[in-house]
Amino acid sequence: MSYLRTAAAAAACTFLAGSAFAEPKTNLLHQWATGSDAQAIAKLGEMFQAKGGTWQQTSIAGHTANTLAKLRADVIAGNAPPAVQLKGPEIAEWNETGMTADLDELAAAEGWEKVVAPELLPVMKPTGKWVAAPMNIHRINWIWASPKVMEAAGVTEIPKTWADFNAACDKIVATGKICLSHSTADWTDSTVFEVVVYGQDLDLYKKAFVEGDIEAMRSDGMVKAFEQFRTMTTKYMDPGMNGRDWDSMSHLVGRGEAAFHIMGDWTLGLLTAGGFKQGTDYVCGQAPTDWGKPGFILNSDSVVFFQQKDPDYQEGQKLLASTILSPEFQTIFNQTKGSIPARLDVDLSNGFNPCQQIAQKDLQASIDGGTLVRSMAHNMTVPQKLRGAMMDTITEFVATPGMSAQDAANAMADAAEAQL
Repeated sequence: MSYLRTAAAAAACTFLAGSAFAEPKTNLLHQWATGSDAQAIAKLGEMFQAKGGTWQQTSIAGHTANTLAKLRADVIAGNAPPAVQLKGPEIAEWNETGMTADLDELAAAEGWEKVVAPELLPVMKPTGKWVAAPMNIHRINWIWASPKVMEAAGVTEIPKTWADFNAACDKIVATGKICLSHSTADWTDSTVFEVVVYGQDLDLYKKAFVEGDIEAMRSDGMVKAFEQFRTMTTKYMDPGMNGRDWDSMSHLVGRGEAAFHIMGDWTLGLLTAGGFKQGTDYVCGQAPTDWGKPGFILNSDSVVFFQQKDPDYQEGQKLLASTILSPEFQTIFNQTKGSIPARLDVDLSNGFNPCQQIAQKDLQASIDGGTLVRSMAHNMTVPQKLRGAMMDTITEFVATPGMSAQDAANAMADAAEAQL
């Protein structure tokens, strides 16, 4: 983080109290450039403007690394943006620069501590003060299924274990349908793989993907996970996954061209936008686990605020943070995006999809049962450089059919170890 500290020293500024004459404005740097993501963020802009703010956004399409590169360039230039979409360890790292704004006064006035999911508090408050506002809670370990394709293949229910999954896929492939809809990219490959690891061995997931334990990455359990993943990439995914748009994966299920899709709950937004109906065109369920309990891999989008000299931006930060954590925004945003509110006091019985209601129920069950984990693939656990090394290996494995599971486990461990 030395480059961040250097930038912070060069660009340090005082977060002044807003002028009584300040007109709130913002410019949100984010990566929600397409699909339901773009629709959801547009709603935030509309609400911000409705409350008297001047809304601007800078959208950086693609990988999180692209947004981070833009943020670093702005900071080094002495022009830190007032608000940035960040999450997980990135929040803590930028907080270390001393450049983040202090939202404690606003948080206390609005009672955030009492309503935000407890497991998000250490992420939003890396050193005890509020520097970020959570927008939602995503569940990663969903499996989306086509009832029509399953029925035609004689599959009576969404697979509950990985053995069940393989047996179902063998039946589905025999009918000429795609079993697992996929689009290969580092983040999509890693999403499916972390769901496999989690579903096979919860303790292994925690050691390897939350704690970054190198020996856990080399373990027999990780080899077993890569073996299952190889079966999925070679037998159950189709050649069209190479070059397929990521946001079209769900539509293969909705149109009855594929049986299953393993992906986070933003898929719900894509299915809804595509005109597909829950219960008819698709159903949702927990992705397979071999340990028989409700489980939840958590991801959360959030906005981090950086100190500003301009009173207009200071007032805009207060308005934006307050808007993000309002029950109204938490409801509208998450109904659009497919996630569930970061506030636990929002009632999901009206206007939320049945899948979202299941997610809220399973979130609480996973908290009670000790099975809740944060997502490595979606940048909620290990530092970015470690995550990147692991994801590169996972995608190399997908792209290299001759790579053995043992070699993949060793390569991932070696790549991660080189970053320590």
